[in-house]
Amino acid sequence: MAQTNLPTSMRNFIIVWLGQMGSNLGSSMSGFAISIWAWQFTGQVTTLALVDFFTLLPGIFITPISGVIVDRCDRKLLMIIGDTVAIIATIVILLLQLSDRLQIWHFYVSGVVVGIFNQFQWLAYSASVTLMVPKQQYTRASSMEFVSGYGANILAPPLAGFLYPVIGLAGILCIDLVTFAIAVSSILFVNIPKPSVSEAIQDRLNIWHDLGFGLRYLKARKGLLALLLIGLLFVLPHDISDALYAPMILSHTENNTVLLGSLASAAGLGGVTGALISSAWGGPKRRIRGVLFGMVGAGLSKTVFGLGQSPLVWILAQFCSSLNFPVSGSCETAIWLAKVAPNVQGRVFAARSLLEQLVSAVAYLIAGPLSDHVFKPAMMPGGSLAPILGGVFGTNAGSGISLMYVLCALSMMLVGLWGYNFHMLRDVEAIIPDSDRLTG
Repeated sequence: MAQTNLPTSMRNFIIVWLGQMGSNLGSSMSGFAISIWAWQFTGQVTTLALVDFFTLLPGIFITPISGVIVDRCDRKLLMIIGDTVAIIATIVILLLQLSDRLQIWHFYVSGVVVGIFNQFQWLAYSASVTLMVPKQQYTRASSMEFVSGYGANILAPPLAGFLYPVIGLAGILCIDLVTFAIAVSSILFVNIPKPSVSEAIQDRLNIWHDLGFGLRYLKARKGLLALLLIGLLFVLPHDISDALYAPMILSHTENNTVLLGSLASAAGLGGVTGALISSAWGGPKRRIRGVLFGMVGAGLSKTVFGLGQSPLVWILAQFCSSLNFPVSGSCETAIWLAKVAPNVQGRVFAARSLLEQLVSAVAYLIAGPLSDHVFKPAMMPGGSLAPILGGVFGTNAGSGISLMYVLCALSMMLVGLWGYNFHMLRDVEAIIPDSDRLTG
């Protein structure tokens, strides 16, 4: 099977990456502002969680076909379309806010629309990394992705927290539009190579066969399947805790948005630090160790965060928690990039993304009701768990959320420890050959 010319530098990747980093900054500011607006509007965890749920929902249905499309179509065009649709959706929300007609359900609808095209944009971008980055730089490129995401978290929350009372949601949405335009421009002026496709794939037009290709590919490679499963087990408690994070802090601090922004900045600083360390280091020789170690470290740090009762503890724990994710995530991404051939990455990554989105959707769907109707009343004065755990978590409005958060964090840590016990996962890099060994 012939393969496209191998990249020799990271120039094109860095240009696109810089544009995406700017876009991440604007999106993070908007996301932070929307969370404040929604919490002030309803005061319920369920409301915030449903925004994430409806953003994920379309991906569940579109992911199977998105992988086929990404492997067959111009990935650069798909990335531009994804960002363009996000721009249009942001403009619609902005106009509704300016006309004083914005409602919670508008975020649900825009989440569905943007979620569909974001799936194509993300998948096209992910499947293009190996075409823009030399193999020996996979871990470094993955680490740079974390720098982009966490770097935005350093600046976006305090900026949004400061600007929100001054320019409101509408002003922050305008900033988001500017950053989207920067992202589209960076893609326009870069050549993103297309993967070479075998004649067998070119001639096979049975799209229904291709829809199941990614799942069959993973099923035939037990090591990658084990890597996927451990990731799904980690994602479930992680995303539940993610839905609880902002409401927990706002409940404990009487809606202190400045502190919430400071915590997000601490998370961003920890993530950037971890990404820079991972990028300079290149990751452990056996990358799976970095994956599992990062899971354990993140779970432990989040446990401390959930148990904390003061801003200092929260800031330190948040920094340490985010420090682990670039190590774990960059190592995991490097394994996937090395083991899956570029010409099938769209379909394989789509299958992986589909399962992750299903788990995430379940997490966001159950987080709100469990928090609002089970844990919160159980930890209030007179609640069933208050006499047992009230001395640890307190008995205020945020105590039930904290208890639920800690249970999720402990689960994350146990998943990482559990992964060390499985040979198929522990030795995945030796069991599954690199994709470039299978091509010539």
